[in-house]
Amino acid sequence: MGESVVVTLPSDLEVRMVRVFEAPRALVFEAHSTCEHLKHWWGRGNPLDCELEFRAGGAYRFVEHAPDGQLYAFRGEYREIRAPERIVYTFEYEGAPGHVCVATLDFTEEDGRTTISTVTRFDTRQERDELVSEGMADGAGQSYDALAEYLVKLGVS
Repeated sequence: MGESVVVTLPSDLEVRMVRVFEAPRALVFEAHSTCEHLKHWWGRGNPLDCELEFRAGGAYRFVEHAPDGQLYAFRGEYREIRAPERIVYTFEYEGAPGHVCVATLDFTEEDGRTTISTVTRFDTRQERDELVSEGMADGAGQSYDALAEYLVKLGVS
């Protein structure tokens, strides 16, 4: 571990987050593709209810069970899946319905290490700024820390 998420704002409507993992791209991509994998790391590693149809046009819904007893539900649709290179999906927090963003995850590998570069595009700068101020990067960082730990459990050193 020891990696952290690097966050930049490439445009008025976008947030870019980059994280490197000590694992091959195919495995990191696979960890995004099934509930069995996602339950171990998405939602910062908290218990997760997961429904997904991992295909272009398929839908997903995740409900994170936070330690304080709160439930946080998210849903969306997969727009593009190109294994093991790219996933594009819509993302909506059910607590703020109608605010839908589009996330593009690109997976690249070099020397057995995988970089995930995520660009999330919002409808307005205000929506982007609100999510950034509400801790979007912290939540993503915690989830990616949990993913790094999960990858180790899968046998990646």
